[in-house]
Amino acid sequence: LNVINVAVTWGICSMMVLNKPPASATASILLHFLLSPTPMSKNYPFYRSDEEWRKLLTDEEYRILRQQGTEFPNSGQYNTHYEAGTYNCRGCNQPLYSSKSKFNSGCGWPSYDQCIEGAIEYRKDTSLGMLRVEIICSNCGGHQGHVFDDGPTVSGKRYCVNSASIRFEPKKQV
Repeated sequence: LNVINVAVTWGICSMMVLNKPPASATASILLHFLLSPTPMSKNYPFYRSDEEWRKLLTDEEYRILRQQGTEFPNSGQYNTHYEAGTYNCRGCNQPLYSSKSKFNSGCGWPSYDQCIEGAIEYRKDTSLGMLRVEIICSNCGGHQGHVFDDGPTVSGKRYCVNSASIRFEPKKQV
């Protein structure tokens, strides 16, 4: 029982410091993460003022990345895109997902079963009367979408991402 309490305490503390559940999170740790208050905003390495973001992004990109918007299902340019390469944050160009992790979920948005290590932060989202886990770029704080535990691969994850929040970088030919 003490080992379990230590693991739960470690998980809770790491979520408070890192703003994400550890990879080995148990159901009780994840439940605590989802039920705890949403963390305060932080300064990200790629910081821009609201005015700078409005100049850098199109209206649609700004609505999604900076205002937690969502594009209509099946409308995004990367929903059925399967070339080899990397999907980067449209706000700061940080690599977020490898094309190797992309799959067709049938949900209407680009889906990945994992992100690049350290590229995504997780935040509780209670908007629209639902309890979800929002995914945001760890470099600029740009909203990407949400992650769900209903993926068909070994990870069991489905990172459901807005096409307007990412940019594709093709794999370089050697």
